[in-house]
Amino acid sequence: MNVTFCDRFSFDADSVHYAVELRAPALNARVDEVVAWIWDSDLTTFLEELAAEYRGWDGERIWQTNDRDLTLSAVFRSGGHVGLTWSLRPWPQAVGGWGASVTTWLEAGEQMTSLAADVRHFLTGEQP
Repeated sequence: MNVTFCDRFSFDADSVHYAVELRAPALNARVDEVVAWIWDSDLTTFLEELAAEYRGWDGERIWQTNDRDLTLSAVFRSGGHVGLTWSLRPWPQAVGGWGASVTTWLEAGEQMTSLAADVRHFLTGEQP
């Protein structure tokens, strides 16, 4: 399973646009224009909060873009692992639309912290 953020660009100071690709056996899905608004609930903040709670939590936590074309759900499992289900659904209101999801597993502490930092660098355009 592989999730890739790529092709970042920005029209103005209020948003960042990027593509998200999901890959798994017999699956290759891509949404070309996911939008992160500066006033939105930030994906980076969501990931940093998950990383900070490395001892775990109950239930499922969910984050999604304002357009609902990218959704991330997180669950904590015994052994200190976090299951992240990345779901793409472009044009969620369109008839005949499609959706795809993959689940990746990370260690709750160091790997989650690293992912949050990588996503922050990507969305801000900063070099790590």
